[in-house]
Amino acid sequence: MDYQLNLQAPWEEVKELIKEVNHELTDEDLAYEPGQEKQLLERLSKKMNKDPERIKGWIESVSGNTRIAG
Repeated sequence: MDYQLNLQAPWEEVKELIKEVNHELTDEDLAYEPGQEKQLLERLSKKMNKDPERIKGWIESVSGNTRIAG
C-alpha cells in the first residue's frame, strides 16, 4: 500500500474538518508530520476499526472538500 497522502488542503485545516465529523478523534490521534503517513493511518485504522487504505481515501476526500467533511 502507498501510504503517501495526497492532500488538497493544509493538514491543520483537514484535521479540523476530520474532528468535526468524528468527535472521538483527538489532536493526539491526528498528530501528523510529513513522512509519517504510515503511523497516522495505522493509528487511525486501529481507533476507527477500518482498513488503513479506506482511512487514507477518507482523509483525501475530506481534504478535497473543505466545505463539507462528510
